[in-house]
Amino acid sequence: MYPRLPRPLGLARFRAVPVLSAILLLGLCGCQTDGLSDITGSLGDKTEKTAPARSLDFYHDRYHAHPDDAEAALRYGKALRAAGQRSQAVAVLEQATIAHPSDKALLAGFGRALADNGNFQQAFEVLGRAHSPEDPDWRILSAQGAVLDQLGRGEEARQYYASALRIVPDEPSVLSNLALSYVLSKDLAKAEETLRRANSRADADPRVRLNLALVVGLRGHMAEAESLAKEGRPPEEAAANVAYLRRIMAKQATTKTASGATARTD
Repeated sequence: MYPRLPRPLGLARFRAVPVLSAILLLGLCGCQTDGLSDITGSLGDKTEKTAPARSLDFYHDRYHAHPDDAEAALRYGKALRAAGQRSQAVAVLEQATIAHPSDKALLAGFGRALADNGNFQQAFEVLGRAHSPEDPDWRILSAQGAVLDQLGRGEEARQYYASALRIVPDEPSVLSNLALSYVLSKDLAKAEETLRRANSRADADPRVRLNLALVVGLRGHMAEAESLAKEGRPPEEAAANVAYLRRIMAKQATTKTASGATARTD
């Protein structure tokens, strides 16, 4: 059974540390939130990633031909999310959940769309309706944890990841979200340990390794970080990963320098 939380009192202000824009969140919703502009992914919720424009046109036509079809609305919402049309995805899926209030798949899709759009408090509440203590869904538990992290509620978030991992031990996408939670808490040692555990799985997404490279780099081990960024990738992609890693490290160094200068002048 997943943990029961008190009803939130309101939307908490998310306090990000500078490096968080670099970390790839793998289990939330395939989103790029306003606060963490470089977050991508979702292993748990597969959006329409191939030929997004064509998929969007196809699902647009299907949805408008059958506006009361829950599956058509869900597919169209996913296609809108993949195309970056977050507000429109929320609107479509909200209408669909009004028409089908007990459809768990629609509720899950709506919750993820809300998280994509930065509506974290509402996303958490909707995701909670998408499964039940009697029939928990590890993907939604992980998504709920990621939303709680966005709300600055890291300890509670980690309870949700722990519940998900009891269902799917060592699932890489959940471990990656857990690692991000540790980064948010500025515990890079635990983040690295968790990502190494995720990366050891044969079914780990390549983004897990890039997450690990980022955290290793943040801990000051750039040679190993670059090696991880290149590992198992084609030459062009490996070079792009290393360039990305170096940009993030340079940005972090600049931020630290600026922070130090501010501290000295206060």
